[in-house]
Amino acid sequence: MAEWEKLAADKRARLEKTIPAEWKIHSVPESGSYMDVPTTSGLLSETELQITGSSATDLVAKLASGELKSVDVTTAFCKRAAIAHQLVNCALEFFPENALEQARELDAYFEKHKKPIGPLHGLPVSLKDQFRIKGLETSMGYISWLNKYETAESESVMVTLLRKAGAVFYVKTSVPQTLMTCETFNNIIGRTVNPRNKNWSCGGSSGGEGAIVGIRGGIIGVGTDIGGSIRVPSAFNFLYGIRPSHGRMPYAKMANSMEGQETIHSVTGPLAHSAADIRLFLTSVLSQEPWKYDSKVIPLDWRPQEETVIKNKLASGGLTLGFYNCDGIVLPHPPILRGVETVVSTLKANGHHLVEWKPYKHQYAFDLTNGIYTSDGGADVHRDISASGEPVIPNIKDLLNPDIKAIDMLQLFDAQLKKWQYQNEYLDQWREMEKKLGKELDAIIAPITPTAAVRHDRFRYYGYATTINLLDFTSVVVPVTFADKKVDVKDESLVPLNETDKLVQAEYDADAYDGAPVAVQIIGRRLTEERTLAIAEEVGRLLGNAVTP
Repeated sequence: MAEWEKLAADKRARLEKTIPAEWKIHSVPESGSYMDVPTTSGLLSETELQITGSSATDLVAKLASGELKSVDVTTAFCKRAAIAHQLVNCALEFFPENALEQARELDAYFEKHKKPIGPLHGLPVSLKDQFRIKGLETSMGYISWLNKYETAESESVMVTLLRKAGAVFYVKTSVPQTLMTCETFNNIIGRTVNPRNKNWSCGGSSGGEGAIVGIRGGIIGVGTDIGGSIRVPSAFNFLYGIRPSHGRMPYAKMANSMEGQETIHSVTGPLAHSAADIRLFLTSVLSQEPWKYDSKVIPLDWRPQEETVIKNKLASGGLTLGFYNCDGIVLPHPPILRGVETVVSTLKANGHHLVEWKPYKHQYAFDLTNGIYTSDGGADVHRDISASGEPVIPNIKDLLNPDIKAIDMLQLFDAQLKKWQYQNEYLDQWREMEKKLGKELDAIIAPITPTAAVRHDRFRYYGYATTINLLDFTSVVVPVTFADKKVDVKDESLVPLNETDKLVQAEYDADAYDGAPVAVQIIGRRLTEERTLAIAEEVGRLLGNAVTP
């Protein structure tokens, strides 16, 4: 056994020991969905099932009133997270003892002061294993990062502020090696699977968060997004998720690949079962004034007046929304096309004005973005992979292509200038549409991926997500429906747009994707989190998906 394999085996053994014997499930279904297992396992009491089936918004209200104790809520989610990990392999760190100690401290505070410590008082929150927590490892999927423990000084600012708001930490979830893929696989614990079907991807790179929240081992999960890493797991697990614009949420002291790459920023944001729970997270973090801890955060409180703008439009004439179902590079599979059409037709039927949006230079944006992601020639991630001798996971072999050369400083300047120019040109297109319409364009509806929850190792195209990262627009994922083999029939006469599209189209199999989650993204201009989330909430309400199961 190679040294890296010994390190991985040791980590798996340590992780296994964190699950108490009384929380072990006796059998895992060979096929089908895992979604009902927590309910039928007999490991959770009726009260615990009720707690883990609730919304975060309801739970914090009951915790704040004293109706619930944090120890009870934390125990319920620790048990359900343990079940989730045994089913879908989603945890890299599990620390129920620490969580229960934190919960007891919060209960004692409430008993003494008769009030909550903050807006998230006593609520368990799961974290992607990119967030540093004092006393714990942050391997981020790299073998070479194992056995290194965080200090109070290295703790991520987001973690510090969530703790101040009263959140309880109990699990850190799995990510792909390097973070640079929408599949979640690493050489430490292996593959994380989708709780609705183990043959489907849970997404990535916040795939562990998508899986654990999807099966309700978590209620609000916190991920990061530089190329779709919050939005894709949200879409694949029938969840809401938001990619805020850079500078809205704190990012300081996060673990990262290519740390210091500043052309396209990674951002932090939540995945949850409702827009209301997304709002709870954002408002709770902003209430801690993150701009006083992270110099890149814009001093911008949550703006209820921006939500009111949308509410007023809903009450008097409706919204004006653009939409597209193809970016001109890859045509989405039939379930996604139907998902976009479902949203558009539902909105039209409810009095909203829908206009076709022509994607502007998305091929250019996709190529520019890929160049930025590989601007160091893969040197950073290759260093951290080779440090342990572990192999490169198949999903990122193209990223480490030896033919990709690092760019120099002048080329970096040029890439940054091209990004800025493209962002301004896209705003020009937005204004031109508004001029044509004679009114404000509130948002754009689009696919987030060309596929429903994809089969493993078959995610071929990131452009629907990454273009939004290049633009730094706000984007909220809304779950729509599920693939249906009787309706979403493959078009055998389809002529592919190009070689990439040919690969994507060849992947579609109506039987294999039957039941896979389908979602769209609602795209708003930069720093429009309040408005875009309010629109997403209304879309979810009209679809009947205001709260996901």
